[in-house]
Amino acid sequence: MGDLVDRLMQGLPPEAVAVDPDVAAAYARDMAGFCAAGVPAVVVFPQTVEQVQHVLRTATELRVPVVPQGARTGLSGGANAVDGCIVLSLVKMDRILEIDPVNRLAVVEPGVVNAVLSRAAGEYGLAYPPDPSSWESCTIGGNIATGAGGLCCVKYGVTSEYVLGLDVVLADGRLLSTGRRTAKGVAGYDLTRLLVGSEGTLGVVVRAVLALRPEPAPPLVLAAEFGSTDAACAAVCEVMARGFTPSLMELMDATTVRAVNEMAAMGLPATTKALLLVAFDGPGQAAELAAVAELCRTAGATEVVPAEDRAESELLLQARRLALPALDRLGTTMIDDVAVPRSQLARMLAGVAQIAERSDLTIGVVSHAGDGNTHPVVVFDASDEQETARAERSFEEIMALGLELGGTVTGEHGIGLLKREWLARELGPVGLEVQRQIRSVFDPLGILNPGKTL
Repeated sequence: MGDLVDRLMQGLPPEAVAVDPDVAAAYARDMAGFCAAGVPAVVVFPQTVEQVQHVLRTATELRVPVVPQGARTGLSGGANAVDGCIVLSLVKMDRILEIDPVNRLAVVEPGVVNAVLSRAAGEYGLAYPPDPSSWESCTIGGNIATGAGGLCCVKYGVTSEYVLGLDVVLADGRLLSTGRRTAKGVAGYDLTRLLVGSEGTLGVVVRAVLALRPEPAPPLVLAAEFGSTDAACAAVCEVMARGFTPSLMELMDATTVRAVNEMAAMGLPATTKALLLVAFDGPGQAAELAAVAELCRTAGATEVVPAEDRAESELLLQARRLALPALDRLGTTMIDDVAVPRSQLARMLAGVAQIAERSDLTIGVVSHAGDGNTHPVVVFDASDEQETARAERSFEEIMALGLELGGTVTGEHGIGLLKREWLARELGPVGLEVQRQIRSVFDPLGILNPGKTL
């Protein structure tokens, strides 16, 4: 380790290299509570591209694994350390290098916080649409690594649709530039798309060219209460089938509604089995909201409350924002991330309810209903070994259900350590082999985020 630290110090300032055990422990894992984490040999905080290149060259020469990290808000163990690794924290590379309102793009370093970019773009009347729930703390580099989504993906899409180009330091320290700054471009293989969602296994992002969009109007929100999840999911399908494009469509099941009520006294009736939130931010938002309100009533909504202004919309959205904190209050949680076709959403929620009953556990579901991305949250007592085992089994059963319904085991959280075996099942043997071959081209020594994804 002494040789490693000495070599790193040759190209990094002293304050950028940390060997203190407490610092190492603090940077050992992300927010996935049930994934193993090793003990890093050193944590480094580069501030320039050249410093990142030095770290990777040193790691290659000494055959030391490297675990890239952003804000560590991930939920799959993708940023967890392995024993003896270099933890490469990119949080100090946090400059917005350029905002170009003519070409509607931003150039940023990986440590820029999502919300910071959004506010900076707003000064030009522009927006960066991907909006993970952790947008106030998560970084663009982490968003790119996991292919993050968010509440507004139903209309605006996920991170991969906004990454135009990347500068990436490869395992051997070379700098690879991909993509473009133009509105169109199809020259060569699309390495940019390949790198988005690769979770630090192919290279380290040090600069990103991101597409921006005109800033939309503040959304108007509708809340619809249903007596069953089937009725709520029928409303979701009808909204999409009629050609509406809401900017947000979120669904909470009865367990989640009850938890939010207990936490914040929102006043939702005990008979509410599902709460659907729908928002529009286009020029005809009031008319669209009224039309969707009628569709919800026809589908069986027991109560429909359309907001009249931004303040009322914010009040209605508060229930969704409190969903995960409210479930966290009930015990230790495991958050799943299974996406299914919208037409299978009702079967997914019904299946999760059956798993909860069979496992004798509390499982609440919050869903980005507009794109079929569900987040079943398994609640359990971590001090009870038998209950913990049941929670882990239920987590596995939920992923199996998602695949059975034609879905995927992750819509936006990534694979990391948590879902490696399930990725293999989803890809199949040929897909897994091809992806491993691609990984070996970028990282022949296998030093980049080893043990993650594949």
